[in-house]
Amino acid sequence: MYYSYEDLCSRSFITADSNIPHNLLHLSHSFGYDCGRRGNLQLLDEHILAFIAGNLLILLDVHTKEQRYIRSSSGGGIGAIMAHPSKQYFAVAEKGRHPNIIIYEYPSLRPYRILRGGTGSTYSYVDFNRDGSLLASVGGAPDYMLTLWDWRQEQVTLCNKAFGQDVYRVTFSPDCVGQLTTSGSGHIRFWKMANTFTGLKLQGLLGSFGKTTVTDIEGYVELPDGKVVSGSEWGNMLLWEGGLIKVEICRKGRRTCHSGTIYQFNLDEGELMTIGSDGVVRSWNLETIDTADAVDDSGLFETEPMNEITVGRNVSLYSMVKSSIPETSIWFAQDSKGSIWKLDLSFSNITQDPKCLFSFHAGAIRGMDVSESSHLMATTALDSSVRVFDFLSKKELTISRFKQGGTTLTWASDMMNSAGGLLVVGFDDGVVRLLELYNPQSLHTVTGRTRSGDAELRLRQALKPHNAPVTAIAYERNRKIMATGSTDSTVFFFTVGERYEPIGFVTVPGPVQGLEWSPQSHGKNTLLILCQNGHVVEVQCPDPGAQTGGNSFQLSGLPTMHFCFRSIKSRIKRDAEVALRQVRKEEKKKEREERLKKLLEQKSEATEEELHEKAKEEEEEEEVELPPLYVPSQPSPLQCGFYSTPGSFWLSMGGYDSGYLYHCKFSEQQSEDPLERKDEPFFFLLVHDTDQNPILTITFNSSRQLLLCGMEDGSIRAYPIQASDHQLSSMQAYWALSVHDSHYGHVCHIRFSFDDMFVLTAGEDGNIFSFSCLPEEELQKAMQLKHAKVPSPRVGLEMEKAAQDIEDPSAYSIETAKQKLELDRMHKEAEERKQERRKKLAELQSRFQALLEQNQSLPEHIRLHRLEFELDLRFHTETERQTEERVMEVRKELAWEEEKHRIGLNKLQTMFWESVVQDTVTVYAFKSGHKISNYRLLALSAIQMHQHGTAASQSAPMEQEHWRNKAQPGKESSNISLQDELVTDSVMQSGKMQSGSRKLASREAEKLRKAAEKAEKAQAMIEKRKKEWAELYASKPSEDYEDPKDVEAIRLAKEKMGDFKLKSAKDFTVPEHLRMNVEKKRVQLVELEKKIFDKKSEMNSRVMALRDSKVEIVSQLHAKVEQLQAIQQHLPPEKRHPLPAVPVLMPEEMPERKHRYTRATLERYATLRVKMASTGLDAQQNGENILELLEQETQDTHTEAQNTHIEVVVETHFQKQEEELTELEKEMREVEETRNLYQQDKLLKQMEDAVWRFDAELRVLRHEKQELDVYMKLADLRHVTLFEELLLLKEFEKKEDILQERLTTYIQEEQEIWAKMHEFKKQMELKKRDILRLEGKEKTLTATFQASLGENNKFVEFLTRVFKKKIKRTKKKETHGGEDDEDDSDEDSDEESDRDNDEDYDDSEAPLDDSVCPPNCDPELFDNTLRLREHRLDVEEQLQEDIKIVDSLKKECDTLAKKEKIVQNNRKAAEGDLELINREKQQRLNEVDVVVPLRLHQIEYVNKGLLLGKLDSALVLNTADLQHLQKRIEELQEEKTEQRELYKHAKQQHIQLRHDLKDMEARIKESEVPCEQLMLMKFGQLVELEVLQTLSGNRKVEEMRQEVRERDGKNTQELKHWEVGQFQGRLVEKKELQRLHQLVAAQAQDIEALNDEIYALSRKDGHILPPLEAVPPPIPSPPHRHTASNSGVHRKLNLSSKAVAKLDESSSECSRTDPTEPVHLGPIPEEQYVGEGTEEPVPLALHARYRDAETITDVCNSTELPEVEIISLLEEQLPVYRLRADSVYGYEHDDWIHTPLISPDTRIDLTSEQIEETLNYFCA
Repeated sequence: MYYSYEDLCSRSFITADSNIPHNLLHLSHSFGYDCGRRGNLQLLDEHILAFIAGNLLILLDVHTKEQRYIRSSSGGGIGAIMAHPSKQYFAVAEKGRHPNIIIYEYPSLRPYRILRGGTGSTYSYVDFNRDGSLLASVGGAPDYMLTLWDWRQEQVTLCNKAFGQDVYRVTFSPDCVGQLTTSGSGHIRFWKMANTFTGLKLQGLLGSFGKTTVTDIEGYVELPDGKVVSGSEWGNMLLWEGGLIKVEICRKGRRTCHSGTIYQFNLDEGELMTIGSDGVVRSWNLETIDTADAVDDSGLFETEPMNEITVGRNVSLYSMVKSSIPETSIWFAQDSKGSIWKLDLSFSNITQDPKCLFSFHAGAIRGMDVSESSHLMATTALDSSVRVFDFLSKKELTISRFKQGGTTLTWASDMMNSAGGLLVVGFDDGVVRLLELYNPQSLHTVTGRTRSGDAELRLRQALKPHNAPVTAIAYERNRKIMATGSTDSTVFFFTVGERYEPIGFVTVPGPVQGLEWSPQSHGKNTLLILCQNGHVVEVQCPDPGAQTGGNSFQLSGLPTMHFCFRSIKSRIKRDAEVALRQVRKEEKKKEREERLKKLLEQKSEATEEELHEKAKEEEEEEEVELPPLYVPSQPSPLQCGFYSTPGSFWLSMGGYDSGYLYHCKFSEQQSEDPLERKDEPFFFLLVHDTDQNPILTITFNSSRQLLLCGMEDGSIRAYPIQASDHQLSSMQAYWALSVHDSHYGHVCHIRFSFDDMFVLTAGEDGNIFSFSCLPEEELQKAMQLKHAKVPSPRVGLEMEKAAQDIEDPSAYSIETAKQKLELDRMHKEAEERKQERRKKLAELQSRFQALLEQNQSLPEHIRLHRLEFELDLRFHTETERQTEERVMEVRKELAWEEEKHRIGLNKLQTMFWESVVQDTVTVYAFKSGHKISNYRLLALSAIQMHQHGTAASQSAPMEQEHWRNKAQPGKESSNISLQDELVTDSVMQSGKMQSGSRKLASREAEKLRKAAEKAEKAQAMIEKRKKEWAELYASKPSEDYEDPKDVEAIRLAKEKMGDFKLKSAKDFTVPEHLRMNVEKKRVQLVELEKKIFDKKSEMNSRVMALRDSKVEIVSQLHAKVEQLQAIQQHLPPEKRHPLPAVPVLMPEEMPERKHRYTRATLERYATLRVKMASTGLDAQQNGENILELLEQETQDTHTEAQNTHIEVVVETHFQKQEEELTELEKEMREVEETRNLYQQDKLLKQMEDAVWRFDAELRVLRHEKQELDVYMKLADLRHVTLFEELLLLKEFEKKEDILQERLTTYIQEEQEIWAKMHEFKKQMELKKRDILRLEGKEKTLTATFQASLGENNKFVEFLTRVFKKKIKRTKKKETHGGEDDEDDSDEDSDEESDRDNDEDYDDSEAPLDDSVCPPNCDPELFDNTLRLREHRLDVEEQLQEDIKIVDSLKKECDTLAKKEKIVQNNRKAAEGDLELINREKQQRLNEVDVVVPLRLHQIEYVNKGLLLGKLDSALVLNTADLQHLQKRIEELQEEKTEQRELYKHAKQQHIQLRHDLKDMEARIKESEVPCEQLMLMKFGQLVELEVLQTLSGNRKVEEMRQEVRERDGKNTQELKHWEVGQFQGRLVEKKELQRLHQLVAAQAQDIEALNDEIYALSRKDGHILPPLEAVPPPIPSPPHRHTASNSGVHRKLNLSSKAVAKLDESSSECSRTDPTEPVHLGPIPEEQYVGEGTEEPVPLALHARYRDAETITDVCNSTELPEVEIISLLEEQLPVYRLRADSVYGYEHDDWIHTPLISPDTRIDLTSEQIEETLNYFCA
């Protein structure tokens, strides 16, 4: 199914009932390209490109350059295009109101499918999925709707709002089905088609930039694994994973991937290609990008592209499509600078250079005009180019480029240029260029120059009349004056000729929008200036010959008229509303009159009512307010205008005032300020459908019968009008066609060709269209010429010099240049006046000087004094004062410079002088030419850093292995022995009771003291033995113990044995102690500098000592020369030896003297400087020559002084006349002469020896210094190497520190987790012990309950059900007394029971209420059952709580274990990363070049005795180390033999020790059996003997027993006294006594029954529950209330009964101090209960079965009795005590209280309270 293109495509609009033909204009050609539109280039086949041009889709043939056009269906423009993957279809997404997406078939171009309803106003991007079955579209503002289409079915699959801002792109993931990505302004979003319970949905995840700066994302690509790589505004790539930025990718050195925005990504054959605004295409390794990850906190990953190609200069790539030819590397690229490129991206040796296929204007067209004699069109734009087109042959003729963008263009009139080839172009910098167009083929051929092309542009003249962009250029009607307007609010006038000369300029109230000269029909020659802010100015044409003079070009005398537009649109609407209401009112009035007539004809009564109703309606209508008058605060922009009649003009306004054409005229009153004027149009013309679509430009054809309008929405309109209709009254019907983009394609220029056959339009969307005004048949006939005629060149053009251009944007304008010229003239005149004054002053000075000379030549008596020449001394004083003030002023002015230079000098001195510890000193030898220099030393400022580095290295972190050494906690013993607790308890109790207890009898106290001392001695012995054992066990090595010597030997062996890798190997692992970091390397560097400094300092000290010795020798030589001079004075001349030359110290030997100078030196320096200044040398060379001359003169002077001093010695005594001497005098003279000769020879010898000795020392020191120089050079090389390594390590420092910190964090986390796990395990172990204890307690409670039931109890099942019943209880509350009061149990709720509760009560009677004691059931037993149930529930609750705690602890441990595993993995990963960094660092360190100087004999790397040419694979070793290694081989063989012997001996010893260990273990087992048997025989269980030895008597118990005895005796006496008194006082009632006796008898029966139950429960393995709580004793009644009748009731049972019980082995927890803990007792035979205080004697027959136990030994030694425990029932006020085994006190205690035995059959009269308390004690 196909649609009809003719039915779909948009057509021109024609006003109804007009005769305008539909084919008024035919599209001829498109000369532009909207290169700034995203993705505006698609490839349909191997040679057809498709791109959008306004309201058209253009199909361009690359080879033939032919164009085919597809119009949009909506007429609003096209938003986006996309080719189908199969290239059989392409999608065109349009703009407009509810636009469509039309799928065209290719190559037939038939509409195949139409997709409707995807967005509200425009589509911004569309894309097909990989197989082409789905289409995704995204809309623009305001809905930004993302829609997925099943385009073949024309149905919407899914839709969702993409984002709240502009969305640039939407694409399907080629590898992940169901995934999409959108990007746009400040966002990227990842979409997924997900199946939900409501159906298929689009789910979007908005990308989070995190720390990265938010950026607009123009391009991205989906990777095969689901990641996304996107670009950024600053040129880096962002790798997205899971909606987050994983890493930011840049180039090495943190350079950006592109210099600007990355616009597109492409995956091609495993490579990732990126194109950017910098005009570069780069290919990257896909695997590297996919696996990139940040190595530090910066979040950057550095990599380099594999290949790149730079398309060209001033190129900004926007999009790129690949050729459809299989296996090709040809791509077509869209350049936002206005070109389409063909690129070969094979990146091989045969790669072709980028080729520009087409070139267009980039951006909005700012100027356009046509030739008045040919079918030529010229355009300019802000892309700095001027282009000329032949729209007849549909091609571009020539192009010229400049440095600034063009803003306006005008084709000069043919009247001034006969060839018609002059273009006047205005530019952005205010320059106006006159460009001459000519045909280069018509030029005469010049040697060496060839001409090509159909046309050329040549600069004829360049002018700069303005300082802002030129916006309008116009020629006046006589073509003698040209006017230019600019946004700087000026209009400049030029005379037209061979050269354009400026006339002047006028200023206007606003930026110039347009210029319009009055036509020939007008009388005056005026210029209409249209300003952007609504001002209109009319200026009379200036006189070309009347140029302005002075210093400005401004024209001030021109007649000017001003008009300031004031909005009348609101008034127009108000008047229209008033007129409309008036019309309605008239219509209603007519209707009312007609109704009145009808009513009058029918009834007269209804007339008044009808009139009343009509009056009301009219009143209501009058109440509606009219629209208010509104004038915008900011004036509406003026778009265009033109003259109508003299003084009148039409204006087209934008903004609020659009929708009308306003007819205006200048007011006669022009006295007001132009800026304050408010003028209104006198007429207006409504223009249809332009309220929001103003007219931007207007033009007429040559006959003025057709008016063309360029609209803001990109459309053009044609209005047929009458030629003489200046009022535009015939401007009614129109023809309209959408041409340019409806959003930004404003039509700013529209022109007719010179013959009205063509119409040309240019818009701000960069498109240029040409339309023909004739039908195609007539057009073909008219176009037989095939191409336009290009003007011929002027005669002699080829020989003219090129005109000078104005390329500097900051060059002076014509006005500024004239002002500058005038200013220069004024400066020149002032300078000339100064020169004249100076000349006069010079003449006066010369005349005055002549007078002075004449005066000086006169005799002294008539000579005038110098002061007489001064007319007034005040002149001189004033002059000096002024001079001083000027000097002070100059000093103030130069203070800043002086301070600046002073600070600079201080810095230079600090840097180059103060930092020098010792400057260079050269010491010369006396005789030989040898010399020696010291080292120039700088201050060693790094010594402190060295100390800091040493401290830092000492405090460096420990090795990485410390985390593995986890301390294994010692396992706590879970079984605490009973004896240990008993000992601890006994000792504590004895300690507490010593101070507060009452004193016992002396005998008993002594026994207790001895027992305590004995226990203390035993305890001390035990502690000592334990300590010894602990020391012994501590010294015992563990099973995995290793000898430290062996461990150290193994470590060394591991380090030095095996297959070791060289440091240069790739898999070399750097040992921990050899790892290098910045701090260690800095320490090495500083230590080396310190050593170098010390060595040089030592040598310098020796050189300076040598220099000092030379200075001393020179002084000595001077002294000896003086001595020689004195001696030679007494010698005849013939016997005098010549004096040796005294050496002079060179300036190099005393450099410190350079800075010593005298005033004579400074004066001599000034003299030499003046002399050298005449030579013409520069200052620096002049200064150096002067210093050299000064030094030379100083040396020469010193030498001359010495020679003169020596020559002076010529005067001697022998110059005197020789006198006749006596013999004695002659003899004495000979002796003196001989002595003098000896002294002369001696001195000469000493001087010569000193000189030679010094020279020898210098040569020796020189030799040593040369050796030191070699070592210093090696040290410098080593220093360079270390410094290179330091710089290298600094590159890794940040990464290493981050990894080290990360590793430390993981180690700390692991330790913290381990500590928490250890703590949790410890708590869990304690809770498990508590659980075991509670379970035992629960079993004890159950056993106690069973024992309380007894035998043959008919309420067993009922009481069992009551006992096992589960009830919901509230938590216990603490009372003020510390007792626990339990709230009432809610027995009715949650009555769940255990497995026994399901059984029904097996009784024939009705079920019993378990909350009430049933009849015939013992209430005490029922209460006891309830009490035991409460205890059981308490235990169960505690047990459940502990189990929950254990479970939670287990979960915590499991969670921590998982977390520990994760942390361990992270730690291992961090260790691996750190190891990789160290390995990479080592590899980089291996690449550092190291200089090793070698001699030939040191090189043993030879082949067949010949030295190899390359030593790159050689290994450098120390000879001593090599010899040591060779010797070490023999040593290791010997050590190996020794170790084998040692191992053999140790193995034999180990076998012997294992045999001995087995023997000892067997002996221990044999000894354990009899020992345990003896323990069982003695104690009945296994006990610790140490505990028995440390037990002593309980003093508190003994004191309490003593107190019981005393109170018992006292109470017995008191009872007898009361009984006697009561019987004497009154008689006891018999009935009461009988009742009491019956009660006692019943209680006795109960006692017997209980004794039977106790006997039944006291069998072996039976248990009796001890008291869970301390039962408070009953409060005794006051003594005076007691009577004889109730004496039995209140009688106390003073029992000290001894209960004999066999303790079970499992009752190890009986000694716990908690009164609620169970005590496990063995069977208690009934006959073993004994009592005290019986009144009846025990029969003798019973002594056969019972006897008094005099001591505990009697009981324990009996073979028939088990182990017993003695316990006393004290009076009610005493607390209840637990049973204790007699083994606690051992067999050595003989201080037990002797109590007589009482037979169980003996009747004991007990009160009910005493019986209850006794039962509570035993059964509670």
